[in-house]
Amino acid sequence: MAHRCPQEPQERETTGVYLSTVTSPVTAPPGGDPRRRRIALVSGNVVALGTVSLITDVSAEMVTAVLPLYLVLGLHVSPLAYGVVDGVYTGATAVLRLAGGFVADRFRSRKLVAGFGYTLSAVAKLGLLLAGRSVPAIGAVIAVDRLGKGVRTAPRDALITESTPPEALGRAFGVHRTMDSIGAFLGPLVALAVLAAAGESYDAVFVTSFCIAALAVVVLALFVRERPAAAPEPAAALEPAAGPESAAVPEPAAVPESAADKVSLKAAFGLLRDAPVRRLAAASCLLGLATIGDGFVYLMLQRREELSLVWFPMLAVGTSLAYLLLAAPLGILADRIGRLPVVLGGYTALGLAYLLLFGPVGGWPLLVLTLALHGLFYAATDGVLIALAGPVLPARLRTTGIAVVQTGQALAYLVSSVLFGLAWQAWGPQTASRAAAAGVAVVVVGTLLLLRKRGPVR
Repeated sequence: MAHRCPQEPQERETTGVYLSTVTSPVTAPPGGDPRRRRIALVSGNVVALGTVSLITDVSAEMVTAVLPLYLVLGLHVSPLAYGVVDGVYTGATAVLRLAGGFVADRFRSRKLVAGFGYTLSAVAKLGLLLAGRSVPAIGAVIAVDRLGKGVRTAPRDALITESTPPEALGRAFGVHRTMDSIGAFLGPLVALAVLAAAGESYDAVFVTSFCIAALAVVVLALFVRERPAAAPEPAAALEPAAGPESAAVPEPAAVPESAADKVSLKAAFGLLRDAPVRRLAAASCLLGLATIGDGFVYLMLQRREELSLVWFPMLAVGTSLAYLLLAAPLGILADRIGRLPVVLGGYTALGLAYLLLFGPVGGWPLLVLTLALHGLFYAATDGVLIALAGPVLPARLRTTGIAVVQTGQALAYLVSSVLFGLAWQAWGPQTASRAAAAGVAVVVVGTLLLLRKRGPVR
């Protein structure tokens, strides 16, 4: 993929995307409709990063689909022990997002840091093979995999942000998350196919997963381009204006740009001194508290409908299918009507999903509705929340700022999952799920008040 600097002549367009540029001009052809033109285009870098995420998610979800069965049925680890191990590692390695984000900004090497994270996760797949039946060794390998995910996420999202005009961030993240969710959809299906072909050999799944993850690293190295450092950009409002009436947090949030070439720890910590960034970080923590682990949702569906364990991995496939169908349309909608309303709408869908778990609907309508709402939640929040954050963060600290948002949300998610587990044990799943739905309602209102300073939210 040939790289063109911003000052070079515009490349000849392809259908739908510019595959030869890191950034895409958002201009309409003569006599064309500018709005239609904006919807049609994302940069080649976004497509390349989406391809990397698609391939990586096929690899990751292959392991995710079989690991609970491997541990619980193969190694006789209790489901509770598995949940604790997975939850603790997810929360503990979330702080590594901050380290990855700071290093990427400090040395201006977002692609290199992201590549390191993808490589760690690939190596972890072989680690599962080498760990054998040792549960502590498997736990250590899972920690390495989570470390890789934590390191790569913020630099990857910063690469998407810097490759996209501010007014098109919702669309860009929607396209990326759509490609990502295609991988999440295919992963369990590939795992089931490998198990069938290899006589239910888990080792075959781990080896295949490693090969696919290694391919993702190759695609990243060959096709993703990092834009050279540019002059400091002025910080924008928290929510890009969709009209003169727009009033999402208007203050610029910027750590003052200096002549220094290096990003310092002082400047990174100074991010939270800016009111818009501080409010955004607080909102991300609130939203994380409203989210319980996907496994809890699937376990409640499985218990209520008495699903066979063979079909349990397909619940995640249902969520991924809804996610991949809705991510790009909701990203475009977020650019048109405002990103905050779409994010809050996604959390409203999550609250409805929690209510449905023990509501009047049963059978396949319950499964379809719950998984559709669950997928809608991810489609409306995952990329759109980062698109909401992108313009408010100063350019040279954008990766660090994204990591702050993601880390706060991840740690709050860990707390929420632990609290939900305690509520389930004390009150039962029905009362716990209804309490979770009430918590979502409180968080939605709190986030709206936190991010909406005055005027209508856009």
